[in-house]
Amino acid sequence: MLGHREIYISDMKNSTYQQLFRHIQGLKHAIVAFSGGVDSSLLAYVTHEALGKNMLAITVKTPYIPDWEIEEALVFARKYDINHEVIELAIPTDIIHNPPDRCYLCKKEIFKAIQTRAKERDSYTIIEGSNKDDLSDYRPGMRALVELNIASPLLELGLTKETIRALSRETGLATWDKPAYACLLSRIPYHTEIKATELEKIVKAEMALRELNIYGSRVRSHGDIARIEVPNESFTTLLNIDFRKQLITKIRACGYLYVTLDLEGYQTGSLNRTLPNQQK
Repeated sequence: MLGHREIYISDMKNSTYQQLFRHIQGLKHAIVAFSGGVDSSLLAYVTHEALGKNMLAITVKTPYIPDWEIEEALVFARKYDINHEVIELAIPTDIIHNPPDRCYLCKKEIFKAIQTRAKERDSYTIIEGSNKDDLSDYRPGMRALVELNIASPLLELGLTKETIRALSRETGLATWDKPAYACLLSRIPYHTEIKATELEKIVKAEMALRELNIYGSRVRSHGDIARIEVPNESFTTLLNIDFRKQLITKIRACGYLYVTLDLEGYQTGSLNRTLPNQQK
């Protein structure tokens, strides 16, 4: 006789979901690195369905992750009754000047902290939400995952961001259309000292954009200059002079002297253009 989890999976029409479910079920025990984004939310949900009490979701809170991201992860975990913990870390000293390999250095610290927690539990595999599309961008953090033997089920099964959003929508997860988000260090040029005041400016500026219903945007911080990247569909809104004046006032109130709009719109990892070709 089938158990309730087997019945659940047999009722799912999407074979990709079933494949992911069975893949994770084979782990027996797992700790999910859970940021609250689209990818890790689906991974945490499926892992919870597949393993029940034999899973733990861990969110790492750092000064360069805005509070709203942590809160959204907490809300998601509570909604689905997912076993969840938050670990707090300071800014690692070796990334304080935002080096080009900061993602590698940061990931290493984060997953070492998760591994420390995992050692308290027997036979736990640590998994995270990288997907196939992540291979197409400069992501030095992927190297840390390999070195620390962290598993990436979504990537291993060849799932793209589009597929993950579709699966999330079919499953009824509110995160299915959540805009992509990256840590605040991606807003600051490489080889720039990371200061708490700078991170606070960025958080306030991006919150101002959210308050104005401009989602999926980035505020690249260049000292006194805020270079705003928005999705193409938001350009029409920004052409309205009254709206633009309101936006400028809000961004200046965050501590910027100049407010600029990048005509190319939102570009993933746009600051990577400053890196030598061999580092991309």
